[in-house]
This record gives sequence, C-alpha cells and structure tokens, in this order.
Amino acid sequence: MKAQTACGPQHLRALARANEVRLARADLKRRVHAGEVSVAEVILDCGWEVESMTVADLLLAQRRWGTARCRTFLARIPLSETKTVGSMTDRQRRAVAAVLTDGEHAARRFERELQPALV
Repeated sequence: MKAQTACGPQHLRALARANEVRLARADLKRRVHAGEVSVAEVILDCGWEVESMTVADLLLAQRRWGTARCRTFLARIPLSETKTVGSMTDRQRRAVAAVLTDGEHAARRFERELQPALV
C-alpha cells in the first residue's frame, strides 16, 4: 500500500506546483512586457518564480527583444542563454542589471573590470 499524505499523491502535488509556477511566470512576463517591472529588478530580486527560469526567457519577455538581440546581449556579458536566474552569481546579477539599466556605458565598464580576471 502506498503512503499518501493529507495533500494527496506526489504526482498531483507536483502538477499543482508546476501550474503555480507557470501562472506566476506568465503574470511576471505580462508585467515585464507592460513595463510595470524591469528585468533588472526581477534579476536582482530573484523571486521563487524565476529561480529556475532561463535568463534568455526573461529577456525575451521585454518589448522589442527577439532572439538576436538577446543572444548579442548575453554574448557581451558573457552569459549562456541556458543559465538560470537562480544559478547566477551576485556579480553576474549586478552586471546584467547594470547593463540593462545603464546601457552601453555599463557594458564597457563591466568589460574593463572583467579583463584583468580573464588574463
């Protein structure tokens, strides 16, 4: 006989959790697309709904961001498209947020800071 908890079988709990995450991410993407919240804020805050979400998926939620712009952006950081928000280091979070917020100036500054570490 299988052990069941008060919440039901494990597969049903897993489905419920997956639906909860999907709905939260869909709401977050709508808010990002509408401009209510910025991707930089989401990356710095790193809520439970984005921990396992890829950085590329989050960037693509913005207006006028397609795959080419996303790949170019991530190549400059450098950061993999498949990197999850939850697995980013604090330095990577700050770098992505700074480049998204400050644009070109922050990208050049980050590249200068990164050069000594690469040599």
